[in-house]
Amino acid sequence: MVTRRPGFTLIELLVVLSIVAMLLTLALPRYFSSVDKSKEAVLKENLNQMRDAISRYYGDKGKYPESLDALVAERYLRKVPLDPIAESTSSWQIVQPEDPQKGGVSDVKSGAQGKSQDGSEFSQW
Repeated sequence: MVTRRPGFTLIELLVVLSIVAMLLTLALPRYFSSVDKSKEAVLKENLNQMRDAISRYYGDKGKYPESLDALVAERYLRKVPLDPIAESTSSWQIVQPEDPQKGGVSDVKSGAQGKSQDGSEFSQW
């Protein structure tokens, strides 16, 4: 009489691993797509927050801030937000006002390279 030890056969393990691999091929593209969408949403929100702070600074002082750090120093922002696409706080592109005597930062844009999922360039946001 042959006694069998409890366990899985090689065929059973291969079947389970192939099912897991098939499920991963369906789930991973959606996961990475959702990560990209969330980074784009954070970028839009960070740009809105900085533009709002620049507008409030201009409304209070009558001129634009000299730098993004001036917004932090004057407590219009807690800190300069991270550009989630470029993963840096120093990649922001500063747009200066037409009249240089009005300050140094009238708008801010992303310095990230590439395009969003809708095809627009990050640098145009």
